[in-house]
Amino acid sequence: MSDQIYLYIALGIYFAAMIAIGVFAARKTTDHEDYMLGGRNLPAWVAALSAGASDMSGWLIMGLPGAIYAAGLIEGWIAIGLTIGAYLNWRLVAPRLRAYTQVSNNSITIPSFFENRLRDKTRILRVASSVIILVFFTLYISSGMVAGGKFFESSFGSSYLLGMGLVSVVTLAYTLFGGFLGASFTDVVQGLMLVIAVVIVPVFAVVAVGGVGEATALISSLHPDHFNLFGGDGLTSVTILSIVSGLAWGLGYFGQPHIIVRFMALRSPSDAKSGRRIGITWQIVSLAGAVLAGLIGVAYVAKNDIDLSDPETVLLMMSQTLLHPLVAGLVLAAVLAAIMSTFSSQLIVCSSALVEDLYKVVRKTPPSQKSLVLLGRLCVLAVAIVAAILALVPNDTVLGLVSFAWAGFGAAFGPIVLLSLYWRKLTNWGALAGMVSGAATVFIWKALGTGLYELLPSFIVGMLVAVVVSLATYKRNEEIEQEFTHTGAMVVVGR
Repeated sequence: MSDQIYLYIALGIYFAAMIAIGVFAARKTTDHEDYMLGGRNLPAWVAALSAGASDMSGWLIMGLPGAIYAAGLIEGWIAIGLTIGAYLNWRLVAPRLRAYTQVSNNSITIPSFFENRLRDKTRILRVASSVIILVFFTLYISSGMVAGGKFFESSFGSSYLLGMGLVSVVTLAYTLFGGFLGASFTDVVQGLMLVIAVVIVPVFAVVAVGGVGEATALISSLHPDHFNLFGGDGLTSVTILSIVSGLAWGLGYFGQPHIIVRFMALRSPSDAKSGRRIGITWQIVSLAGAVLAGLIGVAYVAKNDIDLSDPETVLLMMSQTLLHPLVAGLVLAAVLAAIMSTFSSQLIVCSSALVEDLYKVVRKTPPSQKSLVLLGRLCVLAVAIVAAILALVPNDTVLGLVSFAWAGFGAAFGPIVLLSLYWRKLTNWGALAGMVSGAATVFIWKALGTGLYELLPSFIVGMLVAVVVSLATYKRNEEIEQEFTHTGAMVVVGR
């Protein structure tokens, strides 16, 4: 049996498993809230693995190893920033958001939570939130399609368009029918596959080049600065910008709808504690494996005289040359898992924005639950088609596409999520001004090309604008005060 057939068998098993999980989840989905939020009955371990898998995407297994391979550990500041940010997100946002979204009119989306929490009768805040979600998630989903196309191109020698299409169709299949539960259950399997892959491949590569000592010596001789967290030139202004930019990635967590929606779906606020422990352990192991893969890739490529044209495919290349074809196929399936887990979660959030936060706002009479579920599925399909059109001719790296969308959500929603959970005086006009100014600053700062990651200045601008406008427009509302107090009591009791 040829190596290629083994690879196809492994991928076939993986695709079949994902679709089967989607069908199973579809049977558990009876109404609109089930389709969008799983009935708020997600166990902590499922939420933790699902949040991690939907967070990392193809960036973990392609973008990060590629960046480490090309530039060394100075790119590792992104991993450090993400780990700190993920911990704070679980600690600060998860329990309180789970409680507050239930207290505030059982909000099942982030835009509806903002509207209910701030008593925005104009509905402008909800619509603006939905538009931001659609804009940045369409870019984000497009990055997943690009990663899928690159994956098939480098791993199977197939065309980019064929790979992109296959990944998109299978992901759509289980997301269309399974909804939130389908995305979450498949995320668990994908998260486990992902962490195993990024641990196994670097270990085999270290053995193949002669051990840790041999690998370290070879990397040091080829690139003496690769092991230096501060780069080869010391703490220059460029290095400081790079470090600050890397750490700033952590700020993005507070505003990522596809991640924090997992917090909203927890069974109770108290589940956030065990979810945090499981999620952060998974994240540390995964990121460490990805960083090691990028480093050892330098030694492996040099020792075997391999021509690696695209650094983002270093882990894929090592898996195919080091492992038995069937095992390599499962590792390649883990790459798809990374891509598809994020892809599916984002499609669900986009669908909820279109149905829950736009369609239901403009429709006067409430639609039936069956109609809402059907419309949700149609919206998943529509968003995927638009993203696919953008991905037909990729003009950026996977990391470049992800970083911009990550910054957009982090700056637009991050400050508003934190303020809405912890500051009584946030107003609907303050939230709207902060959201729009944060998102706009991302585009402006990116265009300026300062070298500083656009998330940091945009997050600060969004936070300051939200606070200033809120102070200028604040009027005490007893209902808001009572909900704020009730939420605090729920979180304390749940600990």
